[in-house]
Amino acid sequence: MLRNWRLALLMASSAAISAHVLAAEKAEDLTIAKMPAYSPHQLYVMDVNFSSMTDARTYVIDGDNSRYLGQIDAGFAPGLAISPDHKTSYVATTYFARGSHGTRTDVVETTDNTTLQITGEVVIPPKHAQSVPSPYNTALSKDGKWLYVSNITPATSVTVVNTATHQVTSEIDTDGCVLAYPSGNDRVTSLCESGKALTVVLGSNGKEKSRKLSDAFIDVAKDPAFVNASRSGNTYWFTTFNGHVRSADFSGAAPVFGTPWALVSADEAKAGWRPGGLQQTALHVPTQRLFVAMHQGADGSHKDPASEVWVFDLNTHKRIARWKLADQKIDPLLSIQVSEDAHPLFYGITVNSDVIVADAASGKLQHVHKQIGTTASLLVNP
Repeated sequence: MLRNWRLALLMASSAAISAHVLAAEKAEDLTIAKMPAYSPHQLYVMDVNFSSMTDARTYVIDGDNSRYLGQIDAGFAPGLAISPDHKTSYVATTYFARGSHGTRTDVVETTDNTTLQITGEVVIPPKHAQSVPSPYNTALSKDGKWLYVSNITPATSVTVVNTATHQVTSEIDTDGCVLAYPSGNDRVTSLCESGKALTVVLGSNGKEKSRKLSDAFIDVAKDPAFVNASRSGNTYWFTTFNGHVRSADFSGAAPVFGTPWALVSADEAKAGWRPGGLQQTALHVPTQRLFVAMHQGADGSHKDPASEVWVFDLNTHKRIARWKLADQKIDPLLSIQVSEDAHPLFYGITVNSDVIVADAASGKLQHVHKQIGTTASLLVNP
């Protein structure tokens, strides 16, 4: 009997305490935090998430203070492009109705970069290239009006989206050529397996107006080129597996190709030095400095990470710096990027998905962002 009274008193006390706590609590106002104001040192890190590929992410970090700012969900095998005014991100991706299977829907999602909230989507043909991310599987025209989404089914084409009306305007058959390299406001080029380039001119309605196939400018049999060229305006610098560089300007009636030049001396080539990784070069346009991820390897090692970063002057073709990553205890790098401002930062993704931040002038390490995603592969610095 005494035990029952004690139990009743305990229950009554607990109820009174709970009522008091509930009465004292106030409802929270849920808000969406604003991103910091745009900075040229904001870095977008794309993680394809190989262990769970239908759930890719893009992470945003602040290169100045090693601060994690947020993320954008990105579906399966996404492509990323950022508007010229830095206000909007476009992610071209695939979703399946049942997560990893079911009805397929391809979309371009628009994200407000001030909040990282999705603001809309455009359904596109279910063909977008499902590959390791490249800066050129999803890309914008110079004025930001046209978004180009590269398709492989394995037939190749480019979907054109009007970013103002949020509508698909056309699908351009690229005749076996892949990716989308914009030049100016109305031209887009794709690379062909023959080493040639196909340039398509758009009309004001976003449909094909004309096309032209170039002569071969890449020797695909003896010295293939990496597709992740570095860009300055309408000119792209393509780096080859054996360590040569050739420029290509696609903005005119006919493309203009520069004379190839070598990154490596004869002795360095004999020692096996060559570019490699997933994003092999980065260009600081104001100073015309080309950064190249280098390793020692043999034929077939073009995806191997870099043990060194070499810096070249694009005007003289001379190497002006050579950074040995091990000297600063930096793990080998798979991808590299550099900011475009007057005080540039150098970025790299290690084999462990760490993101390193260094001074681009000296190579001195400043920060290490540990484990950004699981399999980060592409750096976008708007």
